Amino acid sequence: MTKRDPEGRRRKIVEAAGQLIAEVGVAGLTHRLVAARAGVPLGATTYYFTSLDDLSAAALRHLTEQTTAELDAWAAALDTSADVPATLAGLMADYLTDRGQALLDTELYVAAARRPELRPLAKEWGDRLTGIIAARADPAAARAAVVFLDGVLVHALARDEPLDLPELTASLSKLLSG
Repeated sequence: MTKRDPEGRRRKIVEAAGQLIAEVGVAGLTHRLVAARAGVPLGATTYYFTSLDDLSAAALRHLTEQTTAELDAWAAALDTSADVPATLAGLMADYLTDRGQALLDTELYVAAARRPELRPLAKEWGDRLTGIIAARADPAAARAAVVFLDGVLVHALARDEPLDLPELTASLSKLLSG
């Protein structure tokens, strides 16, 4: 007899939804696509998540938790940095090499713009990054840097061009110098 693992099945569904959000966006997510990706019956997705809104919110929440761990790594790198703008620019450039992750984070912003219940998730990420930078720079400059990096994210995804690291470093230097 096979042992049931409801939490494991739910986790597979959430992870599959996250992968699909990177590929088709929140708007393209369907229970059928998620079930196929997770390798579960269609009824399992609707059992755990009665609506697509619930499913996409769970996937975006899960992804936000993963991003928090990445931001911890950014904080550690900045802690040992003698040149915060250059280190931050390098971290952003590295982050943008994972187009799927960058698309997921952008999808969170777009979904939050349309769905107020998701705004705390988007705000959490921005606030966390602002706090990390503000520990090393003026708080107003840190907020400006995060807004700038959000723009860099969208710009990089839309243009699909390599990031100009010296230009990014120079811009962050100006922003963070207060």
